[in-house]
Amino acid sequence: MLAKLGTELPNLVGRSPAAEAQTNPLQSLGIDPATLIAQLINFTLLLILLYLFAYKPILKMLDERSGRIKDSLEEADKVRKQATEAQDVLKAQMDQARKEGQAIVAQAEQIGQKLKDEARKEAKLEGDALIARAKQEIQRERDDAVEELRKQFASLAIIAAEKVIEEKLDEKKHIQLINQVLEKAKKAQG
Repeated sequence: MLAKLGTELPNLVGRSPAAEAQTNPLQSLGIDPATLIAQLINFTLLLILLYLFAYKPILKMLDERSGRIKDSLEEADKVRKQATEAQDVLKAQMDQARKEGQAIVAQAEQIGQKLKDEARKEAKLEGDALIARAKQEIQRERDDAVEELRKQFASLAIIAAEKVIEEKLDEKKHIQLINQVLEKAKKAQG
């Protein structure tokens, strides 16, 4: 039955494929020239439409993106430069602060040494004053003791003289006499 249909089909269509293949070589390859031309026109129109509506916007978008990337890189360079400058400024400020701190420490040491020296001088002056007062106090006490000894010596001398003479002498007159003798002895020694 297929064999019968295969022989009748070309008659139904009106032309046989072998007859058409002989007239057009593209048809022998299975390519219809009208379809090929329509597809070429469609492809060309598609390329033109893609160029106008897709390629140009894509290129524009890529250019904008490239510009943004370039701007971002420039901004990053600026930020890097600013960071470097800020770091240099900070380093300079830290060096300055370190120098000022060292100067303050040196000044504090000088002030401390000055205060220590002043305290030593003041302590020495106070010590000298104490020594001078002590010497004066010792001299006064010595003078008081010598005076007391004189009085006791005068009294003893009067008592001794009374016992030797066995009569009572004028005490005031004898004290004056003894004091005069002691003063003469003191001047002779000094």
